[in-house]
Amino acid sequence: MFALVDCNNFYVSCERVFRPDLNGRPVVVLSNNDGCIIARSNEAKALGIKMGEPAFKIAAFLRRNQVAVFSSNYVLYGDLSHRVMSTLGRFTPELEVYSIDEAFLNLRGLTVDWAAYARTIRETVGRHVGIPVSIGVAPTKVLAKVANHRAKKIPEQKGVCVLEDPEEIAEALKNLDVGEVWGIGRQYAKLLNSIRVHTAWDFLQLDDDWVRKKMTVVGLRIKKELAGIACLEMELIPPAKKVICTSRSFGKDQTELEPVKEAVATYAARCAEKLRRQHSCAGMLMVFLHTNSFKEHEPQYARNLVCKLPVPTNSTIELIRYATAGVEAIYKEGYRYKKAGVIVMEIGPEHRIQGSLFDGVNREKQAAVMRVLDAVNAKYGRDTLKVATQGSGERWKLRQERLSPCYTTRWTDIIKVRV
Repeated sequence: MFALVDCNNFYVSCERVFRPDLNGRPVVVLSNNDGCIIARSNEAKALGIKMGEPAFKIAAFLRRNQVAVFSSNYVLYGDLSHRVMSTLGRFTPELEVYSIDEAFLNLRGLTVDWAAYARTIRETVGRHVGIPVSIGVAPTKVLAKVANHRAKKIPEQKGVCVLEDPEEIAEALKNLDVGEVWGIGRQYAKLLNSIRVHTAWDFLQLDDDWVRKKMTVVGLRIKKELAGIACLEMELIPPAKKVICTSRSFGKDQTELEPVKEAVATYAARCAEKLRRQHSCAGMLMVFLHTNSFKEHEPQYARNLVCKLPVPTNSTIELIRYATAGVEAIYKEGYRYKKAGVIVMEIGPEHRIQGSLFDGVNREKQAAVMRVLDAVNAKYGRDTLKVATQGSGERWKLRQERLSPCYTTRWTDIIKVRV
């Protein structure tokens, strides 16, 4: 049996952990630069607030309905996610962290009452971390997704749904839109609807050969999983990324090169950190820069530059050097720039790097410097040590006017209790 644990309205729940006064009140969380709504409490959903809605368009509505609005606090969300996953790890020998707010638990070999065990997991996470979760338990991962969907949508389930009986599984599939099945995207849903396949149960009745031909072997695996045949293994170690991108919109449009270079240097440093974390190096780098296409009355400009690195690297110093040179080459005066970013590609294991006879970089020395940089930043916080080219970020940093404190990761933000 597999269990899928999904945190309810995760970003909103994180904000509520240290603000119990927000319970029962509509709450929304905004995207980078306080742009669009990316998380809503159930109360906010009941008001008709849509996902992706630009906040400035409904600012008056939010004030009128006393909706609590927060800038996204990814440091807080990441730390609470880690705490949730650490708690879940106590209940299973195999844990797959699927996303920041979801995880699969392999319950194979456990002789327990599944519903009671799931309720214990739910209560423990709520007590230890303060995050409400929904849990679906079933014989396969796809069916666990189905069970989790029911646990969230049907109030009578009280956050826990176990699908083990064939009749209960059949009923669940007959009441689930085929587009809601994990792994069936919008285009496949359109294809299936065109042949009168509207529910997961309808999909299960299709011929295997047709599914394999039209939806590849991936679609066939989904079908078998819905039939109770486990085809998807647990991914205990996340696969290394093949492409890494770091990009952000500026807090305000930039008209000078220096703040743009600082931003690009910081994005290159983030890419380097991610490469070292997965013990990889990149052989190619791309930097891009563009104006705000929504401001049609202003001059528009968008450009990117791809650079093949002489030797694959994960050094912050090297990636910053190439990234800043790239942005200098594509930058043009007379424009108001909205966004920049760095993408590293041709990623491979750091122990399989092809060197160069003409390489003048002391790579052993750079690797030692990077180890010290990572160790200091891990102990004292990101950017305690950084390359000077990254600057302070004051001129280009994200707009986060409604940012909550980092209650669990910053000493100055720890809640003070007066007795």
